[in-house]
Amino acid sequence: RFRREAKVLASLNHPNIAAIYGFESVDHKRAAGDSPRDASENEGASTPESSRRLKPAAQGGVHYLVMELVEGETLSQRLTKGPVSLDQVLQYGSEIASALEAAHRAGVIHRDLKPGNIMLARSGAKLLDFGLAKHVQPVSGLSSDPEAPTLTEPLTGKGTILGTFQYMAPEQLEGKEADARTDIFAFGAVLYEMATGRRAFSGKSRASLIASIMSAKPQPISELQPMAPPALNHLIRLCLAKDPDERIQTAHDVKLQLQWIAQGGSQVGLPTPVLLKRKSRERLAWSLAAILLVATAFFSFSYLKTMRRTPAVVWAEITSPEGVEFDFSGVSAGPVVISPDGTKIAFGARSENSDNTLWVRSLDDRLARELPGTNGVSRPFWSADSRSIGFFAQGKLKRVGASGGPPLTLCDAPEGRGGTWNRDDVILFAPRFQAPIHRVPASGGTATPITRVDESKHSSHRWPYFLPDGKHFLYLAINHNTALKEHEAIYVASLDGQTCELVMRTGSNVAFASGYLLFMRDRTLMARAFDPNSREFLGPAAPVAADVRDDRSSWVSIYSASQNGTLVYQAGEAGRETTLTWYDRSGEKQGVLAQEDFYYSLKLSPDEERLAVAAGEGNADIWIYHLARGMRTRLTFEPILQLAPIWSPDGKDIVYSSLFTNPKRIFRRSSLGVGEEELLLESDEGIIATDWSFDGKYLLYIKADIVQDQGPSEIRVLPLDKTVEPRPILQTPFFVESAQFSPDGKWVAFSSNESGRSEIYVIPFALPNQADDADAVPVQGGKWQVSVEGGSWPTWGGNGKELFYLSRGRMLMVSSINGEGEHFVVSSVESLFAMPINPFRRTYDVSADGQRFMVNAQVGEENTPISLVLNWTQALEP
Repeated sequence: RFRREAKVLASLNHPNIAAIYGFESVDHKRAAGDSPRDASENEGASTPESSRRLKPAAQGGVHYLVMELVEGETLSQRLTKGPVSLDQVLQYGSEIASALEAAHRAGVIHRDLKPGNIMLARSGAKLLDFGLAKHVQPVSGLSSDPEAPTLTEPLTGKGTILGTFQYMAPEQLEGKEADARTDIFAFGAVLYEMATGRRAFSGKSRASLIASIMSAKPQPISELQPMAPPALNHLIRLCLAKDPDERIQTAHDVKLQLQWIAQGGSQVGLPTPVLLKRKSRERLAWSLAAILLVATAFFSFSYLKTMRRTPAVVWAEITSPEGVEFDFSGVSAGPVVISPDGTKIAFGARSENSDNTLWVRSLDDRLARELPGTNGVSRPFWSADSRSIGFFAQGKLKRVGASGGPPLTLCDAPEGRGGTWNRDDVILFAPRFQAPIHRVPASGGTATPITRVDESKHSSHRWPYFLPDGKHFLYLAINHNTALKEHEAIYVASLDGQTCELVMRTGSNVAFASGYLLFMRDRTLMARAFDPNSREFLGPAAPVAADVRDDRSSWVSIYSASQNGTLVYQAGEAGRETTLTWYDRSGEKQGVLAQEDFYYSLKLSPDEERLAVAAGEGNADIWIYHLARGMRTRLTFEPILQLAPIWSPDGKDIVYSSLFTNPKRIFRRSSLGVGEEELLLESDEGIIATDWSFDGKYLLYIKADIVQDQGPSEIRVLPLDKTVEPRPILQTPFFVESAQFSPDGKWVAFSSNESGRSEIYVIPFALPNQADDADAVPVQGGKWQVSVEGGSWPTWGGNGKELFYLSRGRMLMVSSINGEGEHFVVSSVESLFAMPINPFRRTYDVSADGQRFMVNAQVGEENTPISLVLNWTQALEP
């Protein structure tokens, strides 16, 4: 049977049937060094052209097929998520019917057609597994192919039942001969399941299932899917007829009817008498309708004259799916976006201890669906035809079908800042937080910049948005230096580079919908009539919605509008403001040190009497909080962003880093603010100090592209006595961050994305022996992974027996450890509480006893429902 399957597949050449490229064998008696390819040279063909001349396998050998790789998911896997959309039912159905038609014409009956034997790939549906196939006389008579397989002795006796019970035709269950109509019955069951999400026949036992297939009629699909066309319901019913003679007789006819339904046919599949009866009834119905129409017009004329003809504005709310929360704010967020046709929304959501994933909800459905393979999603955006979604994840720009399927990676995008997709399948996007707008085909390829950043005014271009012609687009130009804030503005540019014009001054994203340019003003969403051809405003601005969430961490507001008058947005606070808050080990709030401000990184002093924190909107400085008195003093006064304060072990000095200068620098200054700051290190590459050894001898810092969060990276040590040059203790092609000394100075904990996501690792702390070689890396004595399912921001407990970190879902985790011997031992990992942190600055510190946590806590509630507004433009009229 296995050899026969190879011959069957080799005889079929169809785009919707998985191809076979060889039938090969390995003899057990061959030497162990013989490769399968060596063995196959004498056993069978290994190319499509010769696969029809398959020779018998060697006796005692291992036999295998070399088949086409089909990437995707089985229809069975897809159906676990619910029914398939009507468009896809018709598309996949037509493709499967076409594959069956080709098989039947070649005299091949599948006999085991079911969702598990159908693969859904980007190229369409693929029919698999002809292991139970049967040869009959080809439909077209004797085959003209002299090398086509011929039926010799049958492999199954008369009355043998082969196949999968759920999809067997009645004649199969009775052990009768199978023919093409047997496959059509199974195909009808597959169509039914695709359309409804339920199996056509069911039973609590095999006996009751067989009884159902033999005698019961499935519930009409119109009762389960009211929007399904009657013609599809009728076609499936004909396919599932108990008597083979009453079924549609050929797969060719099934294919034609499915294609006609897809083209809008409403009476496909009806026999001629039924059609004639229906036409008679339709003529009568139209006559009655005409009479009623005249009467209605007569009595309703005066009412229609005064009736308001414009649709009403409708407001509604959409809550997050059960078990997850919206994640719309911060650099890794997935804010809600509505499809251009206004029928669906897409958004990012996360559960505890998990990454963001992409969810899609049709507005005519009460449930949202999670799209597999979209972990780490941020900044989704729709294709112009509303059938696909672009998004950023794992440092890449990706796309996925709105109904699911495997995501496709398009190009690199380390830290995306928005995208837009026109009808010509051109995608514009911002790949990094300091970069121009780039262009890439929707099929993937090399991205090229299409705008040029004027560094005298701006540091970033982001949030592109195509205008209706698909040739011009809007984008936001901003500057991370608040001294240049007045230059922030929206520009319009063209794909050919001929246009670049100022549209308006603003510091947030814009959108164009229903003839209006939407933009933010003091947390109020505004609309102003705009001509996309002349790029001129046509009237004054008017408010649309108040209290719209404005995420100033990324210069973006949370709203999206379709072209049919539907608007979605999220209300509430979403600025970068955070609070400095104490929490205990159970997650209970123990007090607030400081109210809302723009806080970044923080660090407790060794005696826990003071807190160093980077604070300030735009250009942050280092401030010192005196915990007992609740007051703060300013340590730095430079007009640049100073981050990552670190205390010396005696609390006398503070080290901090400047990431956005050129070159990048690390400074030291007295914690009392006296004297001048000392430049410790500068580099044209990204550097940031992360920890100070407890003996005061060494400063730990990371050398990497910290701004873009990407490798290669080095963990380096700066000896503060300056007797030797800084030297690496770890070099890796991946991105690392937040390296920390253990209290005894024996270990270094850090996070790295080498596994594809950020995890916590520990290595021994050792310096190279070569004092004159600054680039020498010491031989490592091992590396231990601490986190279980993702982790970042490791922090040691004061006793050295606990290591804290944040999980992917912002859960504070604690691992019990033992680092006294040569090997690092992790005995347990447990969760403490969900950290209410700002995703843009997820920083915290731990008291020496491990019982209290100073947290840079998020302000405002993230999981506010989505506001939905239908016909929002009507509210603008006087």
